[in-house]
Amino acid sequence: MKKATNNLVTDLGTSTFAPDQSNAEPTADAIRETLIEQAQRVLYLEAEELRSIASRLDSSFESAIELLLKCQGKVVVTGIGKSGHIGCKIAATLASTGTPAFFVHPAELRHGDFGMLEDRDLVIALSSSGETPEIKHILDPIKRLGLKVISLTGNLESTLAKHSDVVVDVGVGREACPLNLAPTSSTTATLAMGDALAIVLMTRKGFKAEDFARSHPGGSLGQQLITVKDVMRYGLQLPQVTKSTS
Repeated sequence: MKKATNNLVTDLGTSTFAPDQSNAEPTADAIRETLIEQAQRVLYLEAEELRSIASRLDSSFESAIELLLKCQGKVVVTGIGKSGHIGCKIAATLASTGTPAFFVHPAELRHGDFGMLEDRDLVIALSSSGETPEIKHILDPIKRLGLKVISLTGNLESTLAKHSDVVVDVGVGREACPLNLAPTSSTTATLAMGDALAIVLMTRKGFKAEDFARSHPGGSLGQQLITVKDVMRYGLQLPQVTKSTS
């Protein structure tokens, strides 16, 4: 269903301006309203895609959590392009909530960074298409190391999915980009799924506020969790005076 408002055709499938039937210049308020409607369309569309992946969650998510809980090493997150940027955030969130993790670029893996991986580690690979060449090229070397792979992908029949131990579906119906090209809804879906993994893991591990404080000693978060013990002085740190001090 389409609704035309202020010359903007808005629905989940289009984002175009309807032809202007008048010669009058648009008012500032009309332009502002149009911009707000465009922004709302992006946010509503991405929210709808999040609801969709939430409704499709199945036993594969549970399997991913179980693999992560059994991991005795670190979680290695990899991806390229926008997926790589999302991967950096996922790794950071995991690390700060009780699951040691780091991000590694897939191209760098093929040029020496495989030395960063140990046989106790686990890999989370991100690719919306599941056919990203840089990701495909590292799958066999990862398997030769004997590492488990969890993939977050929108293509359950992809090469990445077929080489993964667990596949978590983050597929979206369309991007928020009006050209349906720029990664927008898909990156939001992957980011949110990474958050879901991290938060479920921290809950299962019994991660507490004091644990959070240890990984966040700085900034406003660290200040909120600081205790008297953390700032008190004792022993030789205490100021001392002699009997002759006046």
